[in-house]
Amino acid sequence: MIGKLTGILAERNPPQIVVDCHGVGYEVDVPMSTFYNLPAAGERVSLLTHFVVREDAQILYGFATATERAAFRQLIKISGVGPRTALGVLSGMSVSELSQAITLQEAGRLVKIPGIGKKTAERLLLELKGKLGADIALPAHAATDNQADILQALVALGYSDKEAAAALKALPKDVAVGEGIKLALRALAK
Repeated sequence: MIGKLTGILAERNPPQIVVDCHGVGYEVDVPMSTFYNLPAAGERVSLLTHFVVREDAQILYGFATATERAAFRQLIKISGVGPRTALGVLSGMSVSELSQAITLQEAGRLVKIPGIGKKTAERLLLELKGKLGADIALPAHAATDNQADILQALVALGYSDKEAAAALKALPKDVAVGEGIKLALRALAK
């Protein structure tokens, strides 16, 4: 029903904001990824929205990008995942990180998000496989199976996705998994 809001950002109270559209203030719940990229209060803002009508409430959710909103809509289609949980998932990881976790079937990355248990993470991986993960290609650094395995190993060892990806960029494309992990660890130790 309400697909987009453009107006003046009146208030910022995470995760909710108020957007003043010609004298009408809309309360909008946003994921933290959108919240951190908002302009200062009093400045113009434009958000794509998703309107949820329940028996006890009418809630407006806002997103900075179309891919965030599309991911949110895919998440709320899953049984047991409501709008609050979907907002939590998008606050805990970017859409590209979510699609990568789905493509690589990494439940461990989803379990780190507050409110997501092992069963919910596995259901997300199962239900979103081919829907969210397939339409967003893996980054070039995870294009091969060996590189995907190296990336998983580095993340399992406690390195962040960004650190692991940076280490993979320096590796030859056809490196074996064992050798690649050794080389990546050496690069990360510097």
